[in-house]
Amino acid sequence: MPAARRFPLLLIGAFFALYVIWGSTYLAIRIGIETWPPLMMAGVRFTIAGSILFAFMRFRGAPMPTWKQWKSAGMIGFLLLACGNGGVTLAEHAGVASGVAALAVASVPLFTLLFGLFWGHRNTGLEWAGILLGLVGISLLNLGSNLQASPMGAALVIFAAATWAFGSVWSRYLPLPAGPMASACEMLVAGAVLLLGSFISGERMTQSPGLSGWLVMAYLVVFGSIVAFSSYMYLLKNVRPAAATSYCYVNPAVAVLLGVLFAGEHIGWAEGAAMAVIISAVVLIGLPQWRKQKPV
Repeated sequence: MPAARRFPLLLIGAFFALYVIWGSTYLAIRIGIETWPPLMMAGVRFTIAGSILFAFMRFRGAPMPTWKQWKSAGMIGFLLLACGNGGVTLAEHAGVASGVAALAVASVPLFTLLFGLFWGHRNTGLEWAGILLGLVGISLLNLGSNLQASPMGAALVIFAAATWAFGSVWSRYLPLPAGPMASACEMLVAGAVLLLGSFISGERMTQSPGLSGWLVMAYLVVFGSIVAFSSYMYLLKNVRPAAATSYCYVNPAVAVLLGVLFAGEHIGWAEGAAMAVIISAVVLIGLPQWRKQKPV
């Protein structure tokens, strides 16, 4: 009985981490880049989080990853975290509102279905309808004043969503370390890549990030990286894909609300219409997965 009780609580906690914590990280990044250089902040975040998780897993007796597993984790970490999260961080630094960035990233399921075609996946008519509707939503999003004011930021958030989707699909076919050790290795490699990018691009700390900067870093490390990312990997293995990716249509609402309340961000009519269209598209894509579990 105790075990049966813990399992639902673990699921509830994992969904809370994806819905609320991941939704709040867009605002945390927005605050963090006021005192941290963007690539450096992302690199430090994942290096610390990966080191903590790696040390914890080794302490718990997890085996050292093989060279093949390190290479696989490195490629996925580069796509999901260095390109995906790093792209969002750079986009927000370029002026993209945190809520708009979250809305653009909500297009991940659209890209996931498209990239799945490379591995022989076949989409249903409902899923194709969702993809077409999602493309309309992305077009509406780019009509908004926020992304029009920052073409580079617009390109970065779409690039981030595409690389995250491609890495998510590819990860199913690679020999990754078991359990959270995969997340640890991915974060360590991504952190190193981001710090190298920070150095090459000439980023420098001109002053201390201060208390608020370190508090944001601690929040992103502990909750945004270790807790939320590990929860995502856990849900991918324990619930239907539609449920695991349902954060895509909850995060934008959370991010927009927090951005308006605490960062003075404004969402115009085009962004509002894009939110409705993209969320509808993601729901359409998820319907076939909710109806029945796909055979493995």
